[in-house]
Amino acid sequence: MLPCSVLPSKSTRHKKSLVLKLVIPIASMVSLAMLIFGILLLRGKHKTQSVLVPSFATKFPKVSFNDVATATQGFSTSNLIGRGKYSSVYQGKLGEEENEVAIKVFNLETRGAHKSFIAECKALRNVRHRNLVTILTACSSIDSKGNDFKALVYELMPQGDLHKLLYSTRDYEGSSDLNHITMAQRMSIAVDVADALEYLHHNNQETMVHCDLKPSNILLHDNMTAHVGDFGLARFKVASTASSLGNNNSSSLAVVGTIGYAAPEYAWGGQVSTVADVYSFGVVLLEIFIRRRPTDDMFTDGLSIVKFTEASFPDRVLEIVDPQLLKELDETPIAFKEKHVHCLLSVLNVGLCCTKTSPGERINMQEVAAKLHGIKDAYLRSSAVASVAVPE
Repeated sequence: MLPCSVLPSKSTRHKKSLVLKLVIPIASMVSLAMLIFGILLLRGKHKTQSVLVPSFATKFPKVSFNDVATATQGFSTSNLIGRGKYSSVYQGKLGEEENEVAIKVFNLETRGAHKSFIAECKALRNVRHRNLVTILTACSSIDSKGNDFKALVYELMPQGDLHKLLYSTRDYEGSSDLNHITMAQRMSIAVDVADALEYLHHNNQETMVHCDLKPSNILLHDNMTAHVGDFGLARFKVASTASSLGNNNSSSLAVVGTIGYAAPEYAWGGQVSTVADVYSFGVVLLEIFIRRRPTDDMFTDGLSIVKFTEASFPDRVLEIVDPQLLKELDETPIAFKEKHVHCLLSVLNVGLCCTKTSPGERINMQEVAAKLHGIKDAYLRSSAVASVAVPE
């Protein structure tokens, strides 16, 4: 006998039909809601990013990818004037008047580059100081391949950066001589940078920590006026905490900065602080007058540019400073030579006061700027008198 087939009852078929009638509309509604949420989230993200890119509204209120490509001759290597971790800097001519500008193009494939772009926009949006780089406009666009494109346009600094000035040879062919930098020029550059940091730390609306001060981030105009640039790691300091300009939710723990210039407490996990900027400035100050990189091959086995200077200060300082300064001192009338040596010692002493190992022992940038202005004024007065003095 064939087995009887089991047929579903009418009530079972009704239940399944009811379930399908309920599940299908609910699933459809959930999918639609997720799709709408995804679209809104994506739009919100783009909107947030566009809000973070401020309008600098100067000569170039709007700059597209095509404008930047044209200005840099298709990002030609002949226009390349600098390269960093997150970006490349090109010299270009922008606008109908073909104004000479520097264009920083961010490599968005590098992790942290977008954050660096946002941080620099935020940092420079509201700061105004003669010794800070002037940002003209920002470009947030799409490149020829449909990828995100981010760039910042700055006033061009014709003399390049301080690193180039310190370590490049003279322009004429076959020369192995370093660029000649006078004592007065070095003091002027040091004072300019000190004024910029004093403004960021003490006179700005919000205290800002640069986090990566070094010679390659100090740019020079035709008249050798120094401008502090590259705010990609900068952070606002609020009370005892620091917030990243690229991500307000980031940790306040240390930014590494650059080896040789970063404060020692960063290696210990210390927090971002203005006194860490002071340390970096102190290293730069010593470097300007000694003309040795803090990463020079001679600085090994625990010897640093700071310890090197301390070991010679004050009696043997003239043995370690840039030979160009010694030659300048030799050409100074005897009656004024002692005063000029005193000024040199005073500058190096400020550098040592900035680079104390303990953050609490360092002087602040207000004190630094005041001291350097006094030293510079005394030197210039002495030089002016010496220049008209009758040789013995």
